[in-house]
Amino acid sequence: MWVVDGAYVRKNLDEEFSNFGHHYTFACIPKDEIWLDQETDPDEQRFYVHHATLERRLRGSGEDADAARQAANRAEQRLRARSHDLGRLTAGKSLPKPDRVHLSLWKALSNGVEVWIVKGRLVRSVFDIEFTEGGHEHVYEYIPRGEVWIDDDVHEEEKGYVLFHELFERNLMAKGLTYDKAHDRASRRERHLRKHPTELHTALAAEGWE
Repeated sequence: MWVVDGAYVRKNLDEEFSNFGHHYTFACIPKDEIWLDQETDPDEQRFYVHHATLERRLRGSGEDADAARQAANRAEQRLRARSHDLGRLTAGKSLPKPDRVHLSLWKALSNGVEVWIVKGRLVRSVFDIEFTEGGHEHVYEYIPRGEVWIDDDVHEEEKGYVLFHELFERNLMAKGLTYDKAHDRASRRERHLRKHPTELHTALAAEGWE
């Protein structure tokens, strides 16, 4: 079990690497290792270790990728349920309120879109266990219309790249592009920008970040 420099992994090995992984999810990870991103909030590491250990064992015993992921998700959700995170987003018997995951408004754009830094742990525990780095309403139905969320686990030096990915992807999907195509194009552009950081400011401006 290794704690790794996730920013380095995303720039040089696989830009899709997020909070944790193993060889069956990321080919760059050696077969006998599980990696945890050093940016991950320590209060979530136990969830990721539990998930990765089970998923890796199931894949090694012959389970297909989707079945192993779903089983590991359920096991992680049971562990998260015992953390009482749900109670932090509800009042009485009301449904969880998305605005309670807001930590700070990063910026309100001229087109009406608001970019929020959110508490990633609460999003994963209550709304979507697979939420990582960021998202918007065209992909995640629990994100309010006109909002882009950036996970507070994202390291400061990487926030700009994650922000670009989400804005670029959102703008493409708003024009009718499917998620798969928009995500693939956003990932390619993000990968390019990580290797050419001087282009980031101009790229963000083109997506409405003034």
